Amino acid sequence: MKELELFLIVYLAFVNLAGLLAMGADKEKAIRHAWRIPERALFGISLIGGSVGTWAGMYLFHHKTKHWYFVVGMPLILALQIIIGTFFLGKVLPSMYQ
Repeated sequence: MKELELFLIVYLAFVNLAGLLAMGADKEKAIRHAWRIPERALFGISLIGGSVGTWAGMYLFHHKTKHWYFVVGMPLILALQIIIGTFFLGKVLPSMYQ
């Protein structure tokens, strides 16, 4: 496995875990009426690759599921990342093995 592939796997695992934990932490803070994680930070984590983790956290912790912009936005971000990732894997990675 090339270094780039290993880096991508580790990076995506880390950022998705961060997204999942951020949703859980924000839910806990909401229950305690404590300082909250800004919504733009949750979307930011998703945009940098953590969309699977934040989307899973939404439903695992039943958090932000009544906000249409989360219910629509998180899967939309994931879909765009899948499209971009598929293009990247199809165009860039094969050229590395030639």
